[in-house]
Amino acid sequence: MLIPPTVVFKPRAMALRLLQWAGLALSVAGLVACSKSANPGAAAGAPPPPAEVGVVTVTKGDVRLVTELPGRLEASRVAQVRARAAGIVQKRLFREGSDVKAGQTLFVIDSAPYAAAVASAKASQARAEANPTQAVALAERYGPLVEANAISKQEYANAVAARKQAEADVAIGKASVQTAGINLGYASVKAPISGRIGRALVTEGALVGQGDATQLAVIQQVNPLYVNFTQSASEAMKLRAALQDGQLKRANGSEAASGRIVLEDGSEYASPARLLFSDLTVDSTTGQVTLRAEVPNPNGQLLPGLYVRVRLEQATVANAVLLPQQAVTRSTQGDSVMVVAADGKVTRRPVKIGQGKGTSWVVLDGLQNGEQVVVDGFQKLQGNAPVKPVPWQPSGAASLAATGAPAAAAAASVAPAAAPPGASSAPAVSPSSSASAQK
Repeated sequence: MLIPPTVVFKPRAMALRLLQWAGLALSVAGLVACSKSANPGAAAGAPPPPAEVGVVTVTKGDVRLVTELPGRLEASRVAQVRARAAGIVQKRLFREGSDVKAGQTLFVIDSAPYAAAVASAKASQARAEANPTQAVALAERYGPLVEANAISKQEYANAVAARKQAEADVAIGKASVQTAGINLGYASVKAPISGRIGRALVTEGALVGQGDATQLAVIQQVNPLYVNFTQSASEAMKLRAALQDGQLKRANGSEAASGRIVLEDGSEYASPARLLFSDLTVDSTTGQVTLRAEVPNPNGQLLPGLYVRVRLEQATVANAVLLPQQAVTRSTQGDSVMVVAADGKVTRRPVKIGQGKGTSWVVLDGLQNGEQVVVDGFQKLQGNAPVKPVPWQPSGAASLAATGAPAAAAAASVAPAAAPPGASSAPAVSPSSSASAQK
C-alpha cells in the first residue's frame, strides 16, 4: 500500500529541528543566568550606584589679577640725525645697524667754507679790538676838561658814545667768531644720543642741508623699550575703585604694577615690564585709555614696532577662589555653583563673582575651604539623589582616556550593566545566535 506524499513522515529532519530549538533554548537560559550572576542586585530591585561627577576642592588664597592686552613696542628715545650745515657729504664714519655713543662723529660734510668764515670772523674781531683803545683814551682825557668847562658837554658825550660803540664792536666780533665756529662744528655730524643707528639715508657725494635740514639717519635707544597698550576705561575705573575700597591690594605692594611680555609665538619674555603711567584722557571713539610700561632689553632681543601682548598684574585678591567658568551658573537671579555635601547630596550655593582670569572666575565670597564644587557631570544629577565625587580633569574625558585612567574605563564598563530590572535580554543575544535561529 502506498502512503500519500502529504502524510510521509521524515523523522530525521524533525529530530534535527528539535535539536536546534533545544540548543537555542539552552543558550538563552545560559545568557539569562550569566546576567543574573553578573548583577545579582538587579533581580532583587537594588538601586543603581551613585553617578560620578567631576569636582574641584575649594582652596582659598591670594589670586593675582592678570589682564592680557595687545600692545606695541616703542623705542624709549628716538633721534633723527639731520644735516645742520649745507654742503657735500664727504665721509660716513659708522656701520649701519651698529650701536653708537652720544657725541660720536657719524658724517663729515665739506668744511672749507665754514673754516674760511671762522678766519674772517677772527679778523673782524681783531679790527674791532683795535678801536676801543683810542676811544677809551679820548673819553678819559675829556673827563677833567668838561668839569673845568674847557670843552663842551656835547664833545664829551660823543667821546663816551664812541668808546661804548667800540666795546660793542668787540663783542660783536667775538660773537661772530663763535657763530662761525659753531657752523664749522656742524660740518662734523655727531650722534645726539646713544643707541642703535639704522641705515644711512644719504651717501658720500650727496648735497645736504641746502634749504632744509636733510635727514641723514635715525638713532633709536632700545634699552629699555616702551610698550604702549590700551585698556577699557570702565575696567580701569573699577580696578581703581576696588583698590581704594581695600577689596584689592596693589601688585607687589607698590604703586607700579608689574607685567610680562608675550611674544608672537606664545613664549613669555624673561624680563618683567613695569607700568609707568596711564593716560589722563579717554579716547572718545574707542572708550579706552592708553597705558605705557617699560621693559628692559639688554640683549636687543625685542625690536621697536613689534606687536606683543602684555600680561599685566594690576592687583591681588586676598582669600579668593579660582573656579572653572563651566562650574558657575550666571543668571539674572545671581551667580551660583553646585556643592557636594558630606552625604553625597548636591545643593545649589549662591556665590559672589569678581572678574575673570583666563578660563576661570575669581570667586570672592560664598565658599569655604575643603568644599567640593561640581564642574562636570551636571546631566547626571537627578533630584536629591546622592552622587560620587571624583577629581575633575581640565581636559575632560579625552584626557582621562589618553592617560589610561581606571575610573574612566570602569565607568565605561559599568554603563551597559546598569539596565533597570526587568529589562529585556534579547539585545544581549549575539548575532551568531540570531543567525542560527533563523536556519
